[in-house]
Amino acid sequence: MKPGPTKNAAASALASLAGHFADETRAACLLALLDGRAWTAGELARHAGVAPSTVSEHLGRLVAGGLLTEDRQGRHRYVRLADARGAQLVEDLASHAAPGAPVRPRTLREAGAAGAMARGRTCYDHLAGRLGITITGAMTERGLLRQDTGFALTDQGVAWFGELGIELARGGRRPLARSCVDWTERRPHLAGVAGAALCGHALTAGWCERIGSERAVRVTPAGARAFAAHLGIDAF
Repeated sequence: MKPGPTKNAAASALASLAGHFADETRAACLLALLDGRAWTAGELARHAGVAPSTVSEHLGRLVAGGLLTEDRQGRHRYVRLADARGAQLVEDLASHAAPGAPVRPRTLREAGAAGAMARGRTCYDHLAGRLGITITGAMTERGLLRQDTGFALTDQGVAWFGELGIELARGGRRPLARSCVDWTERRPHLAGVAGAALCGHALTAGWCERIGSERAVRVTPAGARAFAAHLGIDAF
């Protein structure tokens, strides 16, 4: 009697991970959580258009799979993406899964939301959309960022962050600068420690502000002046 095939542990783990994404409700929750904030189960249920009991089961699977972490405060259950690696995986899969031709919005509200997301949004903890692409391009043109040999901050770029008083939390496993392919623009924007630090500063300093209930952000008048002064950007 021939022995059965040896189980491939790596293949089994990959199949298990992929299974977490193989449901539209779970995918909708993961995409919503790319805003980097904590959501309640009820908020995610309304976002995905399903019953709270249904989304609770899905969230349990995502937590057990290590993609989400949860906190309970009283009657509320909050979940968020577990870490930047998981967020990168979700964004990368969304980029690969994006249709070749844009999907036509069904309503004016959907059209407005899609347009706002394409103009500027957060991708977990960094800036994306045309806003992220424009900033990344300006940093590259000014010698703050290199893209020719992979994404890397130059010495001048590190000094630029220091001059703005933006602290770069180095020393962990997360790269200082990383390329993240934008799923609406199909071009890379800045992620990693530097991308997160710049996004956090832009929101805290009032250069950008969140709009609506999605991940969309817009540049404020103060932000337009700051980006013009520090990066030479005259329009987004």
